[in-house]
Amino acid sequence: MKITVPGPSLVVLAGPSGSGKSTFARRHFRPTEVISSDYCRGLVSDDENDLSATGDAFDVLHYIASKRLAGRRLTVVDATSVKPDDRAGLVALAREHHLLAAAIVLDLPPRLCQERNESRDDRDIPPQVVRRQSQALRRSLRDLRREGFHSVTVLGSPEEADAAVVERQPLWPDRRGESGPFDIIGDVHGCHDELVELLGALGWELGSGSAGPEASHPEGRKAVFLGDLVDRGPRSPEVLRLVMGMVEAGTALCVPGNHDVKLLRKLQGRDVQITHGLAETLEQLEREPAEFAGEAAAFIGGLVSHYVLDGGNLVVAHAGMEEALQGRASGRVREFALYGETTGETDEFGLPVRSDWAAAYRGRAAVVYGHTPVPEAEWVNGTINTGCVFGGQLTALRYPEREIVQVPARQVWCEPVRPLAAAREAAESRPYADLLDIGDILGRRVVSTRLHRGVAIRQENAAAALEVMSRFALDPRWLVYLPPTMAPSDTAPEGEELEHPRETFAYYRGQGVSRVICQEKHMGSRAVILLCRDEAAARRRFGAGDGETGVVYTRTGRPFFSDPDRGREVVARLRAAVESAGFWQRFDSDWICLDAEIMPWSDKAQELLRSQYAPAGAAASAGLEAALAALGQAGARGGGSDELAEHLRQRQGCVSRYVDAYRRYCWSVDGLSDLRIAPFH
Repeated sequence: MKITVPGPSLVVLAGPSGSGKSTFARRHFRPTEVISSDYCRGLVSDDENDLSATGDAFDVLHYIASKRLAGRRLTVVDATSVKPDDRAGLVALAREHHLLAAAIVLDLPPRLCQERNESRDDRDIPPQVVRRQSQALRRSLRDLRREGFHSVTVLGSPEEADAAVVERQPLWPDRRGESGPFDIIGDVHGCHDELVELLGALGWELGSGSAGPEASHPEGRKAVFLGDLVDRGPRSPEVLRLVMGMVEAGTALCVPGNHDVKLLRKLQGRDVQITHGLAETLEQLEREPAEFAGEAAAFIGGLVSHYVLDGGNLVVAHAGMEEALQGRASGRVREFALYGETTGETDEFGLPVRSDWAAAYRGRAAVVYGHTPVPEAEWVNGTINTGCVFGGQLTALRYPEREIVQVPARQVWCEPVRPLAAAREAAESRPYADLLDIGDILGRRVVSTRLHRGVAIRQENAAAALEVMSRFALDPRWLVYLPPTMAPSDTAPEGEELEHPRETFAYYRGQGVSRVICQEKHMGSRAVILLCRDEAAARRRFGAGDGETGVVYTRTGRPFFSDPDRGREVVARLRAAVESAGFWQRFDSDWICLDAEIMPWSDKAQELLRSQYAPAGAAASAGLEAALAALGQAGARGGGSDELAEHLRQRQGCVSRYVDAYRRYCWSVDGLSDLRIAPFH
């Protein structure tokens, strides 16, 4: 007998003591996959036969099982589990982690079980206990599926148990072995002509075969349809026929949308509201052959909620999929895939208010979805919504290239209930998805980079960085770039110079560099300048508010100017210069980041001179003057030191020259006309 178990899932081995559950588990599963109630009893009491420790043992068993299921690992529970109450907690545990539960029952004769128990030195189980366990199991056998088990296998003899073969089967969403490349197409909504045009723009070749329309790609790409194939558009049956043919031919995958599921329910004779374009779809289906509606219903009914592709790097679902649900199977998973996450409220247009799950998404996989109409497709925390149906576009994402391809609608087939302007305003006014999340930086972190597999950040370093960022830095949404710190050369070992080029050239020679290009460095202050074309661009790209259109900051992420008004004035003048140069049109961009130097250096140094240099000079002058006066008084009494007095007078001269120097260079820059900005090379 072949027993198919989903992987991952929770497998419950049920049967009286002595039925061979542990032997069966050792034969078909890895030791790390099996959690034995006897072993857990031994963990908590040092005695696997100590029945008084059963409660604590099952607490441990459930805890271990929960951790394994959370990690999407096959978990096998080896316990008697002969009563519905014994199994209910295990089924609930599988549901909690959105995985399936499978039952493998060893229903062997009580006498055989007792004979096996008597042959063991480590067990002393009375015959009446085995009989009660067997009776309890047989009373509930017929109801096992109703308890929530996805599959139930009953082995009624030792021969059946010995002949059984366990086969693992990936869950339906698990297509990690398929790496593409993919053309992921958003909500089609019956727009057949636009779909054909989009497929053509993506390089697909369409034709007609004996079984209907055919489509193939010369480069072997596979299409992925994100659901909502029907409603609103003029040719829903043609869209269904094309997609069904592509899926049948293996050139496409498809996940269901909420409109598709609603059509399925109607075709199955269930009571649904004929709204949001369903009436038009039903009217179009009436003109099709009678058998087509049944074929469409069978196709939609067989669609899987979502797919995990490309080794887990890509997830596709109609309304999205948060990380905790990816690759799992439950009613909750399917509901999220179809409708997203709603708050239970409705807006002024009578539509459900949806939670912005993408704003909190931190998963490794890129999630591509549709469902919610958006003005344009844009990436948010590794997710992208291609639902541009009301934006007048049919949208596709080429993966792994991450290239957006769109074709315009032939006409407005259906006016949205929520005006597109309101959708755009809501998208722009929502809390920015890249806002710093404290959970992203607490504790030890490992950051994956393009050049290294991972960079470890120790907890104490993260805490120090958080302190600096929270107290001194700009809003982190602006800090898209921090320039590297220049490495100084070694101190010159001889001569009067602190540094000399020979140490620098010696370093490069030691590193195997034979040619060094030198460039004049401006004597200015390093600054990063981030400019946006207008307030809308700043709000859209950086989540800026209060009329901000850019910032100027230091290489440590702090505001360059202590006076906010001065910083805003510099940004305004720079933006005007960029505008007059035609930069936005030439580079088709609405923001720019400049690594530059601002001159003269003393403009930034005014506060430094006032807060650090001047107090040091004043303190040194006052202290030395008092010291010399005290030495003079001591000398008048015959206890002074001419040598010490001469040393202090020399220091006083140095301090005087120091004060004169910073006074000479500490001038006030009254206008911005004295500022110059040079690109940093």
